Amino acid sequence: MLSKVSRNSRSYSTLLRRETLNPNILRAEYAVRGRVLIQADKYNEQLRSGDHNLPFDEITYCNIGNPQQLRQQPLTFNRNVISCVLSKDLMEYAQNHKVFKPDVIRRAQRYLDGIDGNSGAYTHSQGLSMIRQDVADFINTRDELEYNFTDPSRIFLTDGASPACQMALKAMIRGRNDGIMIPIPQYPLYSASIELFGGTQVPYELDEERAWGLNVLDLEDSYQSARKNGKEIRALVVINPGNPTGQVMTKENMEQVIEWCHRRQVVLMADEVYQENVYAPNKKFYSFRKVAHGMGRQFEDELQLLSFHSVSKGFLGECGRRGGYVEISNNIPQDVVDEFYKMASVNLCPNVDGQLTVALMVNPPKEGDESYDQYKSERDSILKSLGRRAKRLVSILNSLPGVTCADAEGAMYAFPQIQVPDRAITEAQRQGMTPDLFYVLSLLEATGICVVPGAGFGQKDGTYHFRTTFLPPEEDMEKVGKKLVEFHTAFMNQWG
Repeated sequence: MLSKVSRNSRSYSTLLRRETLNPNILRAEYAVRGRVLIQADKYNEQLRSGDHNLPFDEITYCNIGNPQQLRQQPLTFNRNVISCVLSKDLMEYAQNHKVFKPDVIRRAQRYLDGIDGNSGAYTHSQGLSMIRQDVADFINTRDELEYNFTDPSRIFLTDGASPACQMALKAMIRGRNDGIMIPIPQYPLYSASIELFGGTQVPYELDEERAWGLNVLDLEDSYQSARKNGKEIRALVVINPGNPTGQVMTKENMEQVIEWCHRRQVVLMADEVYQENVYAPNKKFYSFRKVAHGMGRQFEDELQLLSFHSVSKGFLGECGRRGGYVEISNNIPQDVVDEFYKMASVNLCPNVDGQLTVALMVNPPKEGDESYDQYKSERDSILKSLGRRAKRLVSILNSLPGVTCADAEGAMYAFPQIQVPDRAITEAQRQGMTPDLFYVLSLLEATGICVVPGAGFGQKDGTYHFRTTFLPPEEDMEKVGKKLVEFHTAFMNQWG
């Protein structure tokens, strides 16, 4: 018979309790799925039960870039191809009864031919070789490369871009003296992951007065400050288009960043998952790969670059499919790539559905294919609608007293600044929360609109923001905007 372990014994310290967990986990925070979402989910359960007296009849989830949660439709071609790959019976039926367009069948058969066994089998730990080749071809074409072409053996397919970013951070961080430079505001994947892996965040501030621009002088100030504190800077994270800020970098600004990384011998981590989401007519997406290529062999050959992309954003919005990739630049030593492979091998392989979705993202129907016209129509409709919604939401936000919001040039978010009344700040402090958290919890309680407080992304001291998506369906935007206006007016009247 097993003896009981005394709570006073040394053995008790090994049991799972909060105070015995890895302290890095306790330090990590991820605001996008934090306190506000937890409360929103509780309200949602009440709404589903029918037993409530809430002043709203639905939760509008604007806390995360999850387009299909807010009824964005998946692309027909992509879903039909994946369906045929996953079901041989459907494939045979479709062939015999001409259910799908011929290019759907051709594409599905190509993928089936490239899979060793059935679609439920493990693949290579980096992902299927034919899909990695498709990714390499996509990058070569997108960036108009004339030499130093993308090597498929340096492509790692992953379950979304987040695991790829985490794999890179895990490889670089050796301890607290290793610093990773991240923008403020930033996507909290980075701050949370740096804490989890035991590194140090080195923030650099984006300039809100310059539409969230990146100034390399601010990079240098942050770098020098960290070095004086004994930190070794391993990497610079740049998110373009920006999350949560929605800015799109100019080519000239990107060249400045590349020159700075090259001079300081810092790895550049280019988070480019929103590259299809550009709405400002005077802005264009350039990859850091392309810009470095255009700056000449010195930068192309010497800048160490990790580039990330995902199926979750753009016009696909396939967040739940969990597909993404990282490209490791050709000048990073092969023995480093081998260690990335070892890390990937521990997780066996990325999921096959996600790999297929990446393949369809980088190799869509071409003009002349049977599905091209429908694909183009669906793609253009989604992107044009997102552009209209971005413009409308920013207009609504800027109409509110005490609120200013930069244009959402790209991505899926607006990041307005709120002038929170002094009495509301005092009440927030009394309740033990930040003023922006107090504001967004009040918004949720009154309207069912779920957004994220700016503190979760980082913000300049003395300023308060929140991040919201503009993903609610276009036909619902005016209703959402009306709720927001009514709430803000009441909040300012109550606390002003």
